[in-house]
Amino acid sequence: MTKARELRSNMAFNIVGAIVALLVLLGLIVSVIGLVSFTEAFRREYAVSTYHMADTAATLVNGDHLEAYLAGDETEEYLRTKRYLDGYCRKMSVSIIYVISVDRSDYGRFVSVFNSIDNSVGDTNYTEWELGHPRDTTNDEYRQKYRSLYEQRSLYETVYRINKLNDAKPHITTIVPVKASSGEVAGLLCIQRPMRELYTARLPYVRNVAVSTVILAILASVFAASFIRSRFLDPIRKVSDEAVRFARENTKGEELGIISEFRELADLGSSIDSMETDLLRYMENLTKATAERERIAADLSLASTIQENSIPNSFPAFPERTDFDIYAVMDPAREVGGDFYNFSLIDDDHLFAVIGDVSGKGIPGALFMMVSNILISDRTRMGGTPAEILSFVNQELCAHNKAEMFVTVWLGILELSTGRLTAANAGHEYPAIRRANGRYELFKDRHGFVLGAMEGAKYREYELHLEPGDRIFVYTDGVPEATADDDEMFGTDRMLDALNTEPDAGPERLLKNVRDAVDDFVDGAEQFDDLTMLCLEYRGSKGS
Repeated sequence: MTKARELRSNMAFNIVGAIVALLVLLGLIVSVIGLVSFTEAFRREYAVSTYHMADTAATLVNGDHLEAYLAGDETEEYLRTKRYLDGYCRKMSVSIIYVISVDRSDYGRFVSVFNSIDNSVGDTNYTEWELGHPRDTTNDEYRQKYRSLYEQRSLYETVYRINKLNDAKPHITTIVPVKASSGEVAGLLCIQRPMRELYTARLPYVRNVAVSTVILAILASVFAASFIRSRFLDPIRKVSDEAVRFARENTKGEELGIISEFRELADLGSSIDSMETDLLRYMENLTKATAERERIAADLSLASTIQENSIPNSFPAFPERTDFDIYAVMDPAREVGGDFYNFSLIDDDHLFAVIGDVSGKGIPGALFMMVSNILISDRTRMGGTPAEILSFVNQELCAHNKAEMFVTVWLGILELSTGRLTAANAGHEYPAIRRANGRYELFKDRHGFVLGAMEGAKYREYELHLEPGDRIFVYTDGVPEATADDDEMFGTDRMLDALNTEPDAGPERLLKNVRDAVDDFVDGAEQFDDLTMLCLEYRGSKGS
């Protein structure tokens, strides 16, 4: 009897020990894989988000005036730009924003144009450089990246400093070009952002996984011991005791009854009843989960329909008008998106068109998109210039923007009788313009700040005179940033090639050509950003 109990104890110990060992090993493997994946994902997110910060900050700097600044001309524009950069540095929680002019002979030296510092962000002690402060390039890595940006071989460059260097804490530096109106690179804007979140986030992760593994091992040990005792050892003991009793007494005892749901020790019918109970419970849970998924899918479908109906989607939009033609498409990356476009006749002689791209995605981006679209449309119908309209909408969004989202917008108002187009750009992509019988080219208009990010931001407008046959094409960054499986982006050059494949095509055909070119390029790769385009063709005076 003692040997039988010792055998049962050893069996329980070995099974429980094996389960605990496997759980510990699995916890270690999951921890290492998770930590590596977490670190790489964190770095990628930092690189992309810091690039967008830097690219937005670069819109605040007038590249045409950098040389004048370095000559000592601290104009009101220079001081205003400095204030904008200081405010942006604080609002974006970055350590340093600086603009430099690099010696292009060997890229080994540079001088400071702007320098904004917030030492409270990364617990640093940087000293702000004055205008014209000279400095040697940090190392050859920076020289190569400076050269690449000046030669316009890359949109931006990123430098990681994971380990401490000269008492500088781990950080990421993203560098973007500051361009003159001619398109040449006049200087570089750099943003340094501390990466302390990576380390402060990794430590709790490792600690939580270790604690969870220990707790899970303890719970598994208790559960396994209880399970083995109730399902195996107790039934075996009952069978053993009854066998010893029968051998000793040779009398019929009480029936064992159902002592386990396993086939070897229990009644087959009882096992089947248990399986039926479990199966019915599983099917009930599955039915509930399926119904919940269908409800969510229906809600998203309704939200998509509402969003689609919030913008003009019936074409031709103005079949009675012969003095212009307009066509637009919006393709969200998810069920709902953050892009939008809109257009309508303000009066018989004025047409407004707008396109925008919200910083968020999914349902939050869709809600912010609809608010922005309604504000712009309603304010445009009240009258005013594009600059006045954007200033008003920016104030309204900033006043009710606890989510700290923002939207880029291009807005134009076309006087149909004269072809005079008045437009303003709030941090949006450059439009592409084709003159009659010409080719599509980017029109690098002056960008203002994005809407919803800074109260009191001012916006400037510009005028273009369209002749009959001229067309203007506007789009969101989902077009040039469409990405293939090898992470290569579609880019504006391929976009212009697609536009010029059939430059005489009408707006609808033109947008189809661009979409076909994007689809061929990505070749089935998953779409991560909304893709929206609008084309306006001016045909001349009404009735011509």
